Amino acid sequence: MFPKVPDQHKVGRPLIPNGLGVLFVLTTTIYLFSIYFSNRIFTLGLDTSVNGVSAALTLAVCVLFGGFMGLLDDFMDLKWRYKAFMPLIAALPLMYYAFEGLQNGAIRTSISLPFVGTLEFGAYYVFLIIPLIVMIVTNTVNQLGGLNGLETVCPAIVIAGLMAVSPSYILMVGPLFFWLALAYFNVRGKIFVGNAGSFAIGITVASFAVISDLKVSLLISLLPYIFNSAIILLSVFFVRKKAAVTFDGKRLSSTSRKSLVTTITYHRSLTERQIVILISAIVALFTLLGVLTQLIT
Repeated sequence: MFPKVPDQHKVGRPLIPNGLGVLFVLTTTIYLFSIYFSNRIFTLGLDTSVNGVSAALTLAVCVLFGGFMGLLDDFMDLKWRYKAFMPLIAALPLMYYAFEGLQNGAIRTSISLPFVGTLEFGAYYVFLIIPLIVMIVTNTVNQLGGLNGLETVCPAIVIAGLMAVSPSYILMVGPLFFWLALAYFNVRGKIFVGNAGSFAIGITVASFAVISDLKVSLLISLLPYIFNSAIILLSVFFVRKKAAVTFDGKRLSSTSRKSLVTTITYHRSLTERQIVILISAIVALFTLLGVLTQLIT
């Protein structure tokens, strides 16, 4: 059912099913629609809405957009100059949700940053800040990959951290459990989630953070992702070389520092599992800092 691609960091480069992230898109959409209809029929209080616009439906549409764009990239191998701006389309449902909330003051259009203070954006929050959040988060999450587990374990850590301080955590319970199931097989080298999965999970993280008003926690949690994307882009634009690691049959190493992975393996040989564990620990540390910042402020 799924196209197979070689696992570049395994002996013999075995073929692995790719694109399993579409299953996350399907199950998440069904779960969120179930929450919406359950709330409508039984008034269980599982869903929230602003000015009649459901948070569950908004999140579901964003995930569908993200999955479709990722699936398109999996089959067409889009160039980065197109792929970078595609998440802006997925931001439209979230912008509509925020716009409706803006009408009756149901959403906060400011961002409180430690050591900086509160920045008020007003209507620019809807039409500028939200699209930027979705575009940046989706692309940074998509760029931190290439090793079994990076594309699945690290986003799961960020989502779990956001859920810990979100009153709308119920929206992500089902999606997180299914994503962890995919992560289990991904870490073992049995499946790849593909761009369909990384795009969908990136947009899920961004949308859930905006809906839950956890923008500062999101920013702090994603600092390792932002660092990774920053040095990748600097290398591409100024050095004209992409990040690459050397595989000797057992361990990975690099002779340059053009990404988070190559920085960690710079003149240092580590197994794929060790690299994933180390980066996951870094993401967990910054996610914890994001959670603590949210609780303090």
